[in-house]
Amino acid sequence: MSTLVIVESPTKARTIRNYLPSSYHVTASMGHVRDLPRDATEIPAAVKGEKWSSLGVNVSSDFDPLYVIPKDKKKIVKELKDALKESDELILATDEDREGESISWHLLQVLKPKVPIKRMVFHEITDEAIKAALDNCREVDQRLVRAQETRRILDRLVGYTLSPLLWKKIAPSLSAGRVQSVAVRLLVVRERERRAFRQGSYWDLKAALEQEKLPFEAKLTTLAGKRLATGNDFDENTGQIIEGRDVVLLNEAETRSLQARLEDKAWRVSGLEERPSTRKPAPPFITSTLQQEANRKLRLSARDTMRTAQSLYEKGFITYMRTDSVHLSQQAIEAARSGVETLYGKSYLSPKPRQYTTKSKGAQEAHEAIRPAGSSFRTPKETKLQKNELALYDLIWKRTIATQMAEARQTFITVNLQVEDAGFRASGKRIDFPGFFRAYVEGSDNPDAALDDQEVILPPLKEGDTPECKELSAIGHETQPPARFTEASLVKTLEKEGIGRPSTYASVIGTIIDRGYAQKGGNALIPTFTAFAVTTLLEKHFPDLVDTSFTARMEKTLDEISMGEAEWLPYLTKFYSGDTGLEGQVKERETQIDPAEARTIDLADLEATVRIGRFGPYVESVDGDSEKSVKASLPKDLTPADLSPEQIQQVLKQKLEGPEKLGLHPETGEPIYVLLGAYGPYVQLGDVTEENKKPKRSSLPKGVAMETVTLEQAVNLLALPRLLGVHPESGRNIKVGLGRFGPYVLHDQGKEGKDYRSLKKEDDLFTIGLERALELLAQPKRGRGQRSQKTALKELGAHPGDEAPVNVYDGPYGPYIKHNKTNVSIPEGQKVEDLTLEQAVDLLATKESSKSTKRKSTRTASKTKKTTTKKTAAKKTTAKQTTAKKATSKKATSKKS
Repeated sequence: MSTLVIVESPTKARTIRNYLPSSYHVTASMGHVRDLPRDATEIPAAVKGEKWSSLGVNVSSDFDPLYVIPKDKKKIVKELKDALKESDELILATDEDREGESISWHLLQVLKPKVPIKRMVFHEITDEAIKAALDNCREVDQRLVRAQETRRILDRLVGYTLSPLLWKKIAPSLSAGRVQSVAVRLLVVRERERRAFRQGSYWDLKAALEQEKLPFEAKLTTLAGKRLATGNDFDENTGQIIEGRDVVLLNEAETRSLQARLEDKAWRVSGLEERPSTRKPAPPFITSTLQQEANRKLRLSARDTMRTAQSLYEKGFITYMRTDSVHLSQQAIEAARSGVETLYGKSYLSPKPRQYTTKSKGAQEAHEAIRPAGSSFRTPKETKLQKNELALYDLIWKRTIATQMAEARQTFITVNLQVEDAGFRASGKRIDFPGFFRAYVEGSDNPDAALDDQEVILPPLKEGDTPECKELSAIGHETQPPARFTEASLVKTLEKEGIGRPSTYASVIGTIIDRGYAQKGGNALIPTFTAFAVTTLLEKHFPDLVDTSFTARMEKTLDEISMGEAEWLPYLTKFYSGDTGLEGQVKERETQIDPAEARTIDLADLEATVRIGRFGPYVESVDGDSEKSVKASLPKDLTPADLSPEQIQQVLKQKLEGPEKLGLHPETGEPIYVLLGAYGPYVQLGDVTEENKKPKRSSLPKGVAMETVTLEQAVNLLALPRLLGVHPESGRNIKVGLGRFGPYVLHDQGKEGKDYRSLKKEDDLFTIGLERALELLAQPKRGRGQRSQKTALKELGAHPGDEAPVNVYDGPYGPYIKHNKTNVSIPEGQKVEDLTLEQAVDLLATKESSKSTKRKSTRTASKTKKTTTKKTAAKKTTAKQTTAKKATSKKATSKKS
């Protein structure tokens, strides 16, 4: 008897194969085998004329979805059907969540099996788990399938109904999404708060004290019995003390006067308090907390975290990584406790097994938490993993081990000191027993180092002691605006509000960045002008769709559908076609929304108007002299956060008066200008003329402002790229230059391309020499850079046809295969790490074949056109000749008569 087992990916297939009998044939569906049409080319001809066809959902017939098999999945479907013909049984072993259940259901619809069917589910890929899953197969859960289908339809209705409206009213290629638009609004609202923020300032004193030659610090907290103002006492909108707060606010002069008065005065300990405290370890990871912690500790994006976790799961290292549950199985608890006892000893083991309860909103299927797989946990060293996989496994292993460790015991110490009428406070913390800290401290990479960092040791003090003041310093403070969202804090907020599913956060954040709604500034997400415009339009005309409470209620309904507690059809009908449904709202608003208003971004404290245009954001103002409207483009990388009245004046001044002239080049005598362009400020040599359409230009280095750049700096910049010498091995030139991503050294390798390396902080662009450049070029490539220096995600090998390299790169729309000038996207569901050279060659051949067919059809069309033209011309010639003959014949007849 032969059994066909279908999973989602080749890696998962390879891992599972190790635990199944030889009669079981395991293959991969590569994710979904069918879906709603992605574009017009996938819509079947039979329904192309229908009004609803562009939606892919028949809204007039019970929201019947139009499912199609994408072109890149047809070959896979054929292979699956062929494999099924040779099988006596079919086991669907896709993931046990709504998405996995949906994939299994679609496979049944497409394959139409006539053999017995089983649904096999497991949360980890180990021998024990696979055998248990085989003994406990079930049927496809139709409730989960329906919940996933409703979510898919809902997302399609929102996205495909609102996005065209945004194209018409704001700009092409914009997108709206049920979760995406709410997430973008969170970023925009926070940025508005930052723009509205008014800074407040306050001063205090810091004392460096000593008791029995042991130093400690204390801060001023009260003066004449009144509490000293801190940052929490300021109103963010005014920068002033919040009305009703009875506090002392010191300025610099008052603080320095107090400092002088207290110097050489006697200090006395007026009170001392010790407060013991215990701290429990954090729960094991769920999807959202893993994304947050990996972003904080490892600086991984949500997308990279999920990609890495997926690989770890499919290779059998961790349990399933899409889960809302913090529950640990008995097997996991025993494995963790055994690990604690072996590595740290019995004193570090919690007295009783510790179990956690899920509290997140809308927690779905009862999976386990994310933990190391198996009945005994491999230590990170034992896995032989590398790079991101090792770092993420290490994080998961530590967090899981820590759950079964003893509580940390610590004591917080507060010492109050008095000097005249000024009250100071010293705070200390003593770790009495580290407990789980020994394995894992949330937010820290090194638990041992974290223990030292967390302790603040104070000398032995008692009431009445008189420590000596060694130094008294006046310290100025300024209140800070609300912090921008990072990927970690955005994920935390979305989960807390019950918006979307944790498993979708990675793709949502990726889309926000890819579509230009946010830029990464370090680890922060900074909303763009486009984000402001789209959010303002949606807030004004579709407030429910960007309201966190409304979106959370939608999520709750989807959860109720999955549990059979709500009906999907009445819900979709009300949402889309009801009296206040989305369809009617969009039709009504389409005539009401003024495109000029929609493209205008309202930013407080700016006199000029900022708008979104065809080529990006621009500023518009009225010239005071001519009273004419003046428009000027804003740099593409500029965000609302960075836009100031001074920058607007600079942009408009350049438009009205032309570029600012720094002086003349000492050698050529040409003028040198400083300008603000699409990618920021730059210097230019000479004027733009008919003969010189592209004069020499160079960007200003980071940190150099337009108003501070000197003629000498400009001349040096315009001399770039500067030749440093030749490479001792290749004999080719090495240069130093300045690009969009900063200063770099370049080794021109001829046919092999150009090799770039970024300069380090300590390197000077204008003084770096050949020796240092060779050092940098010898280092491995890292990070983002120019296109030619792009590092491959995976090198697959040489193409069998021409021996040229076949590599995988990361692009704006996901990973893709590159061979010479041919690029082809990796199919959905295919993992980069599983891709083989043979698979890549097949995909490249398909792409080349389609290109060849396209060229052929274009040539045929062109040939047909030419032939038709010739025939038409021939017909015309024949017609002319016939007419001429007739005319000649008539003339001859006339003459005869």
